[in-house]
Amino acid sequence: MQGYVKNISLFLYPFVKRDVLSEKTYLYRKYVFMDLLSPETLHFIKEHRMDDVRKLALQSGKYPLVDISEAVVQIAGWQIACKKIPSWARTEGIIYPPHLSMEQCSSEITACYKASLVHGDTFTDLTAGLGVDCSFIGKKFQKVYYVEQQDNLCRLARHNFPLLGLGHIQIRQADGVEYLKGMDPVDCLFLDPARRDIYGGKTVAISECEPDVCALEPLLVEKGRTVMIKLSPMLDLFSALRELKHVCEVHVIAVNNECKELVVILRKVSPEVLERGNEVVISCEQIVDNSLTTPFRFTMKEEKDATCVLADCVESFLYEPGVALLKAAPYRLLSERYAVKKLHSNSHLYTSETLVDFPGRRFNVIGVSGFGKRELRAFLEGVDKANLTVRNFPATVAELRKKLKLKEGGDLYLFATTLVSGDRVLIKCRKA
Repeated sequence: MQGYVKNISLFLYPFVKRDVLSEKTYLYRKYVFMDLLSPETLHFIKEHRMDDVRKLALQSGKYPLVDISEAVVQIAGWQIACKKIPSWARTEGIIYPPHLSMEQCSSEITACYKASLVHGDTFTDLTAGLGVDCSFIGKKFQKVYYVEQQDNLCRLARHNFPLLGLGHIQIRQADGVEYLKGMDPVDCLFLDPARRDIYGGKTVAISECEPDVCALEPLLVEKGRTVMIKLSPMLDLFSALRELKHVCEVHVIAVNNECKELVVILRKVSPEVLERGNEVVISCEQIVDNSLTTPFRFTMKEEKDATCVLADCVESFLYEPGVALLKAAPYRLLSERYAVKKLHSNSHLYTSETLVDFPGRRFNVIGVSGFGKRELRAFLEGVDKANLTVRNFPATVAELRKKLKLKEGGDLYLFATTLVSGDRVLIKCRKA
């Protein structure tokens, strides 16, 4: 068991050599005396913020008055915060946790989005962790309760929140589930269930996360007028809708075409509504370069009732839905709302003769080819590199790239896909 604990310690704290400090010494110095860093260590942190932390971790002998182990943690945390939580990085005096907590915390841009969904008088974050979500959502409420069972994270929150102008947030060191049972109702509850097992491996299913929000759902909707739950972006959206009974909204959040979060909003509904089916609004949010694009909102009934037009051929423009839309799958509605035709029921690519403001990538079609050797040779003459995508096609990108002898990159885009006729084609495009 001691070996297991040591390995976990090294996983959480990857920048320090094994012999720099013991687990016990590290926890003692980091979390009990974290406010007592020497002036030399504080100066070192400021002077070396841009340096490679892996190299700094090996230089303890050069700086005998500097706590290198702590300096490395703080420099690494600040470097991550510059990209992930820039307003924290701009605030002098913020103390950062080891690498794993920084890796798992929300980004500022997604935290701000979640904050835009709620407001009121009272807010409780039951799984507060480092407190990024709590810090941004908490700005929308008068009374805020940060609940976290780990003493070290509570200490960080007590230190950091006043520096961020968040003195109204009250820290509660407690198990979130036990706190939930005894708390008074609030306007909004927030949970970000842990998505790692005891071995550090990632989990996805709701029932495998801690706490299990499916089991807690009746109590959650009793204690929170609105309940916001952040789930894994890898989770099957429709399994969440089947397992949770009080879902009223789902937000699929993508940043620069990468799916980052799946946020579920619960509100208590009557037994009659549950019996006939609670109509859930699904919102696909695509954030591009820190700007929120127009969201695509729909219900499953709207998707079921929509008419999807299939294309006889590839027309002048090609469209690929953004990743939030691919996650939520409103494929019929995309065709109906934007007057575009789908290449195949399973291809998830669309086409039109005139350019439309489609929520995703848009391309000018240069040409279309089958996969005969002579046809392909002529089609790709002079092309040595391209950005390759496969949709509903019996080969991977790597396999097809090897076959076509193409390097990655350039301003040319190739889509390998299947048409409604069953023909497999390669579509050559440039961004529109």
